[in-house]
Amino acid sequence: MPAPDVLARPLDSRPALGHVNLMIDTFIANASVDDLRSIMRNLLATGPPGLCPAFTNAARSRLRQTGAKSIPNPYNLFQRQTRDCDAAPLPQLYDTLTRARSLYGAGLGFSSLALLAQVVRATIGLRWEEDGDMADILAVIDADIGQAIQAGLHIFDNNTRSLSTASQSSKEEIEGGRVSDFSSAREAAQDLRRAVNESLADVKLWGGDFPYERALASLQCWKF
Repeated sequence: MPAPDVLARPLDSRPALGHVNLMIDTFIANASVDDLRSIMRNLLATGPPGLCPAFTNAARSRLRQTGAKSIPNPYNLFQRQTRDCDAAPLPQLYDTLTRARSLYGAGLGFSSLALLAQVVRATIGLRWEEDGDMADILAVIDADIGQAIQAGLHIFDNNTRSLSTASQSSKEEIEGGRVSDFSSAREAAQDLRRAVNESLADVKLWGGDFPYERALASLQCWKF
């Protein structure tokens, strides 16, 4: 018996609404992190102009839901120096920096400032060598603060087919009209400024090398 004739239905190219295709979801659940990152970067670089804003909106929504901006306990970020060992970063510091980068990378710069202020305060009272491992991680923190204040996000310009740069952090939050509570935003910036100044005063007391020069300069120039 011949197989019945089946009329081919036209392919529906419209995007699925409210859910992900089952096979795509299976791939997402089983793909490696590196594969997903590579695919996402390629998609954002070659997709239509509205894809990057949609992606960052989804990222911000997810970060708000997961509590990425919860403030860490400063005593869990660094091992304090003793007579037998130097001060050193603890695993929770790296987790906190990862969360801060996720926040400012998605355009939630002010939320990241609160985390970074806590990190800066956690270094008050610590001592470090100018060319040691501790100084290296403090330089990384200094760079993170600068990025949180004014970071660059590469977005694909579909008209010129080239990469252009747009700020995507605390300053961009203001310019993009996403700051609804200016008093809270201003307090986040002022709290970070206080933390950096407290660290400067502490380092002067013991004659160390101040690690947050870039952050201090950015904060002094930043008015909003």
